[in-house]
Amino acid sequence: MQEIDTTTLHRLCQQDRPFALFIYTPMCGTCKLAERMLHVTSEALSRQLPLYQLNINTAPALAERLQITSVPALFLFCGEQVTGRHYALHSVGYLYDVLKTLA
Repeated sequence: MQEIDTTTLHRLCQQDRPFALFIYTPMCGTCKLAERMLHVTSEALSRQLPLYQLNINTAPALAERLQITSVPALFLFCGEQVTGRHYALHSVGYLYDVLKTLA
């Protein structure tokens, strides 16, 4: 999972391809658990998954624009359109089902 900033996010949205964005804060224990589950999920999918992560503390305007209500969060994008919002990242199996559409 590659760490990105808002400039890179904007560029990804311009490419009009599906990708997932994991939104977190560094001091959040639940975020760290979700990040580990996402790593396991990406390994299980065994392909280069278009999965990125962004520290929301560095992007307050993005938090407001996307109306992010809590972290951890997993947003699915197709171009600039948000096609999915997931705040409860239940398990590796759940994340696998959510992300397999992008692989």
